[in-house]
Amino acid sequence: MPAPSQTKLAIRPAATLILLREGARGPELLMQRRASAAVFLGGAYVFPGGALEISDADPGVQARVVGLSEEQARTRLTLAEGALAYWVAAARECFEEAGILLTQDEAGSPIAPDRVAAMTADREALNRRELGFAELLARHRQFLRASELIYFDHRITPPIRPRRFDTRFFVASAPPGQGGSHDNNEAIDSAWLRPRDALDLAGRKEIEIAPVTAIVLEELARFANVDQALAHARAKEHIEADRVVVAQGRTGQQVFRRDDAAYAEIHWTDPEETMRTSYDLVPGIAKRLDRWVTRLIAPNPGMMTGPGTNTYLVGDRELAVIDPGPAIDAHVAAILALGGERIRWILCTHTHRDHSPAARALQAATGARVIGLPPPAVDSHDSSFAPEVLPTHDQELHVAGLTLRALHTPGHASNHLCFMLAETRMLFTGDHVMQGSTVIINPPDGDMRAYLDSLEALSDRDIAIIAPGHGYLIGTPHREIRKIIQHRLQREAKVIDALDRLEGATLSELVPVVYAETPQRLHSAAARSLLAHLYKLVAEERVTEAAGCYRARRL
Repeated sequence: MPAPSQTKLAIRPAATLILLREGARGPELLMQRRASAAVFLGGAYVFPGGALEISDADPGVQARVVGLSEEQARTRLTLAEGALAYWVAAARECFEEAGILLTQDEAGSPIAPDRVAAMTADREALNRRELGFAELLARHRQFLRASELIYFDHRITPPIRPRRFDTRFFVASAPPGQGGSHDNNEAIDSAWLRPRDALDLAGRKEIEIAPVTAIVLEELARFANVDQALAHARAKEHIEADRVVVAQGRTGQQVFRRDDAAYAEIHWTDPEETMRTSYDLVPGIAKRLDRWVTRLIAPNPGMMTGPGTNTYLVGDRELAVIDPGPAIDAHVAAILALGGERIRWILCTHTHRDHSPAARALQAATGARVIGLPPPAVDSHDSSFAPEVLPTHDQELHVAGLTLRALHTPGHASNHLCFMLAETRMLFTGDHVMQGSTVIINPPDGDMRAYLDSLEALSDRDIAIIAPGHGYLIGTPHREIRKIIQHRLQREAKVIDALDRLEGATLSELVPVVYAETPQRLHSAAARSLLAHLYKLVAEERVTEAAGCYRARRL
């Protein structure tokens, strides 16, 4: 395994412009091959772009920007200052490297292609830094059409690269008649390619592209024309930065991006980017998540439990255990080996058999106080769980020198609690929020309406990160919660649509229709959540039920 780098590189702000035009077989984009001797991505095909320069924020150049104000740019990029400079840099770099200028005159007319072609000397002077971009625009009485550059993505180079950039990506329609040309300095070749063709060339090793370039190409390859691609870019609301991270594990050093399951956890556990944190989820191997929290995974992997149940030890000199997990002797022994006599409290999010049964053995070994809500009289719950402290909703619990706020979140289970660690705003969610899948809502104790209401209530909480009952830590908590709500509502809409088309159906008839994309081996579990949806819809008088047949109500 290679040793992680000890040198922390400075991260430079940068801007990249993806130019699109209509081709004979669909949208094409401009790609340029970097010189092989270039320190960063030498020999690779990239989009025009580069680092911001001090002059990009100069009032002289920004006075020649139309269609976008500094305040609007700040809002779009969620920056406190200097946002408009990214648009300037993207346009400047595009002209320097590709010879394409996105400007207009005082009357709003785009610059003519022949005028751009005649500006070769100015372009060369700009590249030599003998001419400023503001001076070039003023000399030709041009104004930068910033509204034509649509903010598209935000990527930060991983720490294993020789140079690091915090890059904002923009897309724009290439000005008619401007085909562009490389500068024979930073860029030594140019090509207009369909995104899919570029990916195929890279797949055959005929061209080299960076992983981030491949991601962008995959995203743009979905669109049949330029207008669709631009509409997609405009529709993006909040664009989260993809600060690529590196971690170590059983298969060696790996790179993780924002859509990877381990991404948020690696950021949380390695804020200094030492690249020493692990991406493994291994039962019985403790992982320190931060100053206060250590996770130990129980040896109960499975279809419903993923890698196993997460047990969290919270504190330092004294410890609280959240979700001790199943009553497996080896797991109880591992918890005691980690915490021993420091364990003073045992908290359970709920009493399903993969979360609470170990509480009894752990309490017997440590004398710790047990905190949680009593189990309902349902077979799927752990009837041995006997809490001494029954927290109320929003109650502060002072344990291990820290503050945990108990939040009653019924839905998956009627006695389900989440616990918010005030010191870090980490939310321990048990099975209320899962990573990569939705939880089963199993009537009669599971309640879909209560579940959705509980999720909505969490939307008002200031949560930094989610520590679920199974899997990795989950980032962007409010976005994830909203995704779960939307997924459930979309599933509900499918139920109504299926009932309309079938003109009534039983539960068993509905499952393969509503869960058509779900493997058949999971249909029995899906049927439980489907029943919860139906109970909710009947209670809301949107569906009727008679003798096990459900029908959509006609309004």
